[in-house]
Amino acid sequence: MNIADVLRARAHQRPKAPAIIDTFRGRRRVTTFADLDALADRGAAGLIRSGIRPGDGVLLLQPMSAELYAALVAVFRAGAAATFLDPSAGLAHIDRCSEIYPPEALIASPKAHLLRLVSGAIRRIPRKFSTGMPLPGTAVFPGTGRVPLPETSSEAALITFTSGSTGLPKAALRTHDFLMAQYRVLESTLALTEGDVDLATLPVFVLANLASGVTSLIPNADLRRPGEVDGDGIAGQIASESVSSVAASPAFLDRITAACRRTSRRLESLRKVFVGGAPVFPPLLDRLRAVMPNAVITSVYGSTEAEPICELRAEAISADDVTLMQGGRGLLAGLPVPCIALRIMKESWGRPVGPHTLSSFEADCVPPGVPGEIVVSGPHVLAGYLGGRGDEETKFLVDGSVWHRTGDCGYLDDKGRVWMLGRAAARISDEAGALYPFSVECALSFVPEIRRTAIAAAGGKRLLFLEWSGEPGDTKSIRQLIPWAYIDAIQPCRKIPVDRRHNAKVDYVALSRMAKSHGLEDYRTVRKTPPGDV
Repeated sequence: MNIADVLRARAHQRPKAPAIIDTFRGRRRVTTFADLDALADRGAAGLIRSGIRPGDGVLLLQPMSAELYAALVAVFRAGAAATFLDPSAGLAHIDRCSEIYPPEALIASPKAHLLRLVSGAIRRIPRKFSTGMPLPGTAVFPGTGRVPLPETSSEAALITFTSGSTGLPKAALRTHDFLMAQYRVLESTLALTEGDVDLATLPVFVLANLASGVTSLIPNADLRRPGEVDGDGIAGQIASESVSSVAASPAFLDRITAACRRTSRRLESLRKVFVGGAPVFPPLLDRLRAVMPNAVITSVYGSTEAEPICELRAEAISADDVTLMQGGRGLLAGLPVPCIALRIMKESWGRPVGPHTLSSFEADCVPPGVPGEIVVSGPHVLAGYLGGRGDEETKFLVDGSVWHRTGDCGYLDDKGRVWMLGRAAARISDEAGALYPFSVECALSFVPEIRRTAIAAAGGKRLLFLEWSGEPGDTKSIRQLIPWAYIDAIQPCRKIPVDRRHNAKVDYVALSRMAKSHGLEDYRTVRKTPPGDV
């Protein structure tokens, strides 16, 4: 069984229930479970008639919409593998990804078909389908008619690509078995309940919603830029549709809370709010609780290869936890979710590890309170990349079982909770000791006048970038809040670079370039003695 089979079962159980509510040509549109099931069948028939065979790659370039999920389920039912890439990453990225897993078909919006004018890789795809309207050289998706569908497979289902910002992109291949395992974990973590209305911002969560009989409301917004969405408009959608749950990035939810605070609006219908995809600092959780008074607010830690890893309810954060975070102990991420194994391994990022026996792995892990690399294993943890590219960097074996290196540093406390310290590659190590990015970012997140912070090393010195919420404030007081960080220089800046997808994670590659561009020789060193252990 795979996700497509589960959707068919939901269509039979609740045919007239709304599966997806979105905006089409400026108007609200409802697609029922039966409608979506029929569209997917017609789409699968069209793919098969065009010559698509099990295992073929089908590239999807379609915004979050009913068309996207009809196409995705159609690809699954045709036995093919749905391929996603980020067109905003540039033509070179498109070409590299298309070489790694060459698509046999393209399903795209009319606007996305414009890429054919500039991308040779897109033009070379042999079969092309357009959603919404016919275009020269394309067939209309989903088309008409039916054909016998192949038996559902447990093989390749979904392929996405890493950014390749530090090298060649890696292809993350998910099988149907993997998607089902991930769905079961998400169903439990997100407490998916049939009949709920969920504001859907992350594509994989819509699949889980469809499988659980949850209605997905797709925001009328450009989800490629969550940090720039119209918070007032989305708050209006939540109220008018009586939305009961939402899972989104911190930047997206911060836009909503800011809009609600300006107008003293409260979103009473929300019962569950999940925030993740980037570090979730406690002040945001407090703002969410203020404007969503009936909701249980939960932060979720995960990654592309393992979603989710940990969860933490806002009300579980104690005053002592806040004091520790303000004092540089890092960001509390909570307990690991069921079905995942999590350990803290001695830091060795950048060097391959293993294979291990169980006893040698235990010897390579550290006790509670000691920082190290966060490593995970489980049925919803990606076991490897397509062709093994990238496996040496992030995968290792323990008695034959695959473990994944998240690339994040952290530690466990005496309650078994995970505390995050940030990316291993962004750690600063010098004569003053180790300084982890989240130690500083989390501590300064409690300062209302600061929008975002980031640390970098340049010229042998520690540089703190500050992005103020308004006019630049007093940097002397900032130093006094984090004396343990031994910052050499503070650099106010208009905008700290962040990731494209969530608009909330610091882009440390771009930050490093910024740091090197500043003349740090003019700053006076204030460091005196090394900091103690984290």
